[in-house]
Parts: sequence; structure tokens; C-alpha cells
Amino acid sequence: MQDDLAFLILILDRLLIGGFFLAAGIHHFFVIVPITDAIEARGIPFAKWVLLSGSVFQIAAGLLLMLGFFVVTAAFGLIIFTLAASVMLLNFWDMEGTARDSAISSWKSNMAIIGGLLTAAAAAM
Repeated sequence: MQDDLAFLILILDRLLIGGFFLAAGIHHFFVIVPITDAIEARGIPFAKWVLLSGSVFQIAAGLLLMLGFFVVTAAFGLIIFTLAASVMLLNFWDMEGTARDSAISSWKSNMAIIGGLLTAAAAAM
């Protein structure tokens, strides 16, 4: 019984985290201009390509997590993606006031998401 519950929790973990990345990747296609502008503002070259390729990656890796295929690879890929996106776009060290507070909050959320991805990866090993 306990093993069944643990299995259900791990499935729910993969569905929630994978679904989060799937939805985020799809959403990016509806807000290409403002996100591209934010990426360009950070001095990242080929901002639109970075956004589109990152979004496709989010969708693919999120689906893999949700379906239970290549879970470890997908999880670690999304960990690297989340860290890179956090460094690129949540540069709280250059901000002040409420913008800084918001960026720090988002950074903390991203670290919690990484924790969930580590759990998904560990369970699949």
C-alpha cells in the first residue's frame, strides 16, 4: 500500500512539473515580442532563436516527463534550462525595489522547481 502511494505521488510530481514546462513553453509562442525584448535587453545574441528553441525544448522535455520517457535526461535538461533562464532573466543583483523583490521571489520559485525535478530524476534512477 505504501509503495502504491509513493508511486502515485511520483507520477503526480512528473505530471505537475512536466505540465508546468509544457504550458510555459506553449505560452511563450503567444508572447514572443516582450520575452524576446527582455532577452535582448540582457545582451543575449539571437534572442528570438534562444526563445523559440528554449520553448520547444520546454515543451518536449515537459512531455517526456509527463509520459515517463527519458525522465532523468528530461529532468536534468530542464534543471540546466531553469538555471540558465534564471541567470539570463532574473538578474536581481542588478535591480532595486519591488522589481528586485519580484525577481528574488521568482528565483526562489525556480529553485523549488529544480527540487521537484531532482525528485523526479531520483525516482526514475
